[in-house]
Amino acid sequence: MARTILLPIDLGNPTAPAAALNEALKLLDPEGTLHVVAVLPDYGYAQVSGFFRQGYEQEALKALGKALSSWVAENVPEGVAVHPHVLHGTIYDEILRAAGKLEVDLIVIGAHRPEFSDYLLGPNAARVVRHARQSVYVVRT
Repeated sequence: MARTILLPIDLGNPTAPAAALNEALKLLDPEGTLHVVAVLPDYGYAQVSGFFRQGYEQEALKALGKALSSWVAENVPEGVAVHPHVLHGTIYDEILRAAGKLEVDLIVIGAHRPEFSDYLLGPNAARVVRHARQSVYVVRT
């Protein structure tokens, strides 16, 4: 059993996080801590930010924080030590950075069934698996 688990979730896909959460709860030590993270992707290029109104990014982060807190309250059973975290940046980089900063034992991450294109250019879950210093448990959704 793991003492600390990082569970990255995509709130844009409401059914996907459930499977990963169930597995994380099975693997979590009864006295352990679950860190649930949601990542707001950055603009990527400075030129792109000009297409958004002033303050949009801060509003989006605040909205994501509320959505994450609601998801945690609705889905994580009472009695589980859980901490929600909103991150901002490149998804896989932020997940890896949080895993190191929070000193987690295990990352539990959901991944869709692989398609041919995934073998050519891996999605975020594949990058986390390749670069994480912690063990990674991939849950197929």
